[in-house]
Amino acid sequence: MHYGESLDYLYGLQRFGIKLGLENIKNLLDALHHPEKAYAVIHVAGTNGKGSVSAALAEILRQAGYKTGLYTSPHLHSFTERIQVDRCPISEADVCALTKEIRASSGSVPATFFEFTTALALLYFARQKVDFVLLETGMGGRLDATNAVTPQLALITPISFDHIEHLGRDLAAIAGEKAGILKEKVPVVIGVQDDSALEVLLAQASQKNCPTWVAGVDYTVIPRGGRFTFAAQGICLENVKPALPGRHQMHNMGQALAGALALREQGVALPEEALRRGVENVRWPGRLEWWGGGDFLLLDGAHNAAGAEVLAEYLTSLRPAGVRWVFGMKAGRNPADLLSPLLPLVKEVYCAPPPVEEAVAVQDLCEAVARHEVPCSAWLSPAEALAAALAQRTPEEIVLVAGSLYLVAAAREHLQQQDEKGL
Repeated sequence: MHYGESLDYLYGLQRFGIKLGLENIKNLLDALHHPEKAYAVIHVAGTNGKGSVSAALAEILRQAGYKTGLYTSPHLHSFTERIQVDRCPISEADVCALTKEIRASSGSVPATFFEFTTALALLYFARQKVDFVLLETGMGGRLDATNAVTPQLALITPISFDHIEHLGRDLAAIAGEKAGILKEKVPVVIGVQDDSALEVLLAQASQKNCPTWVAGVDYTVIPRGGRFTFAAQGICLENVKPALPGRHQMHNMGQALAGALALREQGVALPEEALRRGVENVRWPGRLEWWGGGDFLLLDGAHNAAGAEVLAEYLTSLRPAGVRWVFGMKAGRNPADLLSPLLPLVKEVYCAPPPVEEAVAVQDLCEAVARHEVPCSAWLSPAEALAAALAQRTPEEIVLVAGSLYLVAAAREHLQQQDEKGL
């Protein structure tokens, strides 16, 4: 089986759609003799910041000398990015071999794409003999395929409205689903939360006798310009400069640091220098990413209301002369969630469809923007929209690409091609 054939098989499993429940993944792990028991798992749920927190804590562990696996979704450019060991993606050859092996072992288990991919990742990490795995939920928590594990630590990042058709239509209901990853007596680090979500999380943690680390109570993050101070239980890290920009990322980095301290309480050796180096060296492309290290082209995967709000806060702090926004969304998303926070900062919008099977129609996006009386144009591709925005940009203006991580990926691929051509 070649890599392309393996991907065809994996993506073909999407015909089973989204299936919430643990029966299939448990059957898969039974067939594979439970590879997830070969290492310590740190389970991460939430709405926004899951990937950043997971990547940061993985980097802290790596800086301390531990071999560390990282499982996240979706990817930017390659399926292999979803499964990494010490920042190195799984090889295409390993994807092929493990796909073939799991197909042979799983028999008639009707696994979905995410269930099969989760099993593949857990098996790969065991074969790589990792010490720790950062395991990010795909959606929700209670019935997410990743919830078949018993972790050493859980983290729940900020909860907001997303996937409401599956998780519930208020924050308390969504928090209840996210809290489903909590296991008896397993410590949990809870990031900044709305009061209604926090109440649910604390109640679930108490019911399961989970030691808790709560943002603003058990640990604090104090931003100062582009740096922050982190303080918790006898430790104070001052003047920390996170690799990822934005005030919200400081809170994400603080949650990762609190997770590291929770692990230290369990006997994991994590020197302070590793804590600092971890957040100062973490990489997470496509999230408030200044292309090429410059100061005028910003790529961000914001795709829901909470993400748009933190993006708007960051842009406001920069006080640009104007923002030219390349905008596109995957079908099922509500354009208003992004338009309301961002359009007051925007001079012109360039709408283009992200490269997904179903996207919000560009005409619908333009009509939604027009209701706010902001100039808008329609383009056939992200590359054309980006070229137009860059061509019309004046000094001191920012070009922003946001609305979908798939849109960001398309823009990055176009920019990489331009760089390779020397343009």
